[in-house]
Parts: sequence; structure tokens; C-alpha cells
Amino acid sequence: MGLPQPRLDDEFPSITAVLAENERLKRELAVSRARVGELEARADIDPLLDILNRRGFERELKRALSHVKRYGTQAALMFVDLDGFKGINDRYGHAAGDVLLKAVARELIGHVRASDVVGRIGGDEFGVIVWRVEEPQAVAKARELETVIARVGITHGRSQISVAASIGVAPLVEGSNPADLIAAADQAMYARKDERRGLPAAVSWGE
Repeated sequence: MGLPQPRLDDEFPSITAVLAENERLKRELAVSRARVGELEARADIDPLLDILNRRGFERELKRALSHVKRYGTQAALMFVDLDGFKGINDRYGHAAGDVLLKAVARELIGHVRASDVVGRIGGDEFGVIVWRVEEPQAVAKARELETVIARVGITHGRSQISVAASIGVAPLVEGSNPADLIAAADQAMYARKDERRGLPAAVSWGE
């Protein structure tokens, strides 16, 4: 009699088990990658307003600048500052201030195009990237948004709370970087504040 031949059934269970384990590990890896991607995306979102935070907004601004450089598209950055918002927090509390911020964010999103980008870049400051506009059109849109925000109001107890906004505009220029653009739009915003107060606009002195 010859030697007994190994039975396939004795070999295949171990191979099958290895393959099953590999598939399980692949599924776990896919789930882990999806979770990491979700966490990375959430890291760019403001937890209160559910819009881009400063990090996420600056990332989008960098992408916008690359698009402008590559395709010659016209776009502009708006810097939105809520006038006297600290006084609202001091008088009515931060909870009321948060409700007002949410209302302002909703109005900003509702009055720009889906392709435009809205983010929170400071405590009471928003940024808006508007596409396919020349600077005069962007300024006109900024004035429209100031009017929209002025109509925002919330009820707090027996009080009606509203807020005004000053919006500065800076065109996206090839060769600029996000920090320079935000600084330029911020300066334009302060000039707008002075204009609204009836004061001479601030002047930047060069060499």
C-alpha cells in the first residue's frame, strides 16, 4: 500500500481562514480610512455654525487662488465683521450671541451662490469667496449683504436683537497668498467701518 495522500479538506480550511481574515482586515482598514477622512473634514468645520472654520476657509482660498492663476477666473474675497457684537454678548449673554451668529450665517449662505464659499474666520467675522465677479460687482454684493444682515433679528426674552455688519472686499490677484488677501479685505472692512461712521477712511502710507 502506498502512503496516504493528504486530503484537500485538511489543507483548505487554513487557507480559507487566512483569506477570510484578509477580507476582514481590508474591511476594517476601509472603515478606519473613512473615519479618518471624516475626522479630517470635521477639523475644517466650525462646530457652532456648521460652516468652514478659518483653517478650512484658508484652504478653500488657496484653492481659489490656484484656480485664478490657472484659468484667469475673476473672484473676490469679502471680509464680514459684525459691528458691536461684543456688546451684544456682554448685555444678553453668549447663548444669545450664538443664536444671532447662526442666523447671520444662514443669511449669508442663503444670499450667495452655491459655488461661493462662506466660512467663519473669527469670533464675529466671516469670509466669503465670490466667483466670476469683478471688483465693482463684488462691492455691490457686499453692500447688499450688509442690508441683508441688518434685517436679521432674534428674540431674546422681551428684547429684539439685531446687528449691523461692515464688509470689506479684496479681489483675488494672481501671486497673492491667503494671508495677504485676508489682510487686504480686513483693511477694506475697517475703511468701510469708518465710512459708515462718517469718518475719513484710514490711509495706508507706503514708502
